[in-house]
Amino acid sequence: MKKTLVLALLITCSSSLFTQLPAHLEGKMTYPVFDFHPWVGVIPNKTKVLDYDKNLEYKIAIDVTDRHKDSTTVMSTLQEVARTYNLNVANGVKQKNLKIAVVIHGGAIYGILNEEAYQKKYGTSNPNIEVIKAMKKEGIKFYVCGQILAFRQTDEADILKDIEITLSAKTALITLDQMGYTYMSVNN
Repeated sequence: MKKTLVLALLITCSSSLFTQLPAHLEGKMTYPVFDFHPWVGVIPNKTKVLDYDKNLEYKIAIDVTDRHKDSTTVMSTLQEVARTYNLNVANGVKQKNLKIAVVIHGGAIYGILNEEAYQKKYGTSNPNIEVIKAMKKEGIKFYVCGQILAFRQTDEADILKDIEITLSAKTALITLDQMGYTYMSVNN
């Protein structure tokens, strides 16, 4: 039981610790939509509890606040967004019935800087740009807190054009809740 719990925690909370799968998982993961990192995959199983309900629209508001820890890799929180999407598709949810809204604030804002601002801050290309574009193509929406941009003196023009600016993360999450979105945090 402890080993299973530890493995589950490592997979869901610490995906950035591993760049490749351990040997016992090699060849067992599937990647229904996103496959940019080994840990965004799904391990198929025969479980039939709480499967997809065709009468539901699946709406998830994902709260992202963790600071961007390694400027040369995709943010671990974006990996978790992709994994959440993949898990729902693997559970049978039709992509047209899967709505995900990602609300970014706190130190995570530095991972969504445009290429010029990212180069200036970190001296390297932003690895998150292509991942965000791929997610947007699948219908995932991205929002950033306008308050944190002001607090951290980050110009709105420095944020990726694919990210919409809201008044605040708090009001965005409250509004999404009122629209029927389920709150989910993917922060470490």
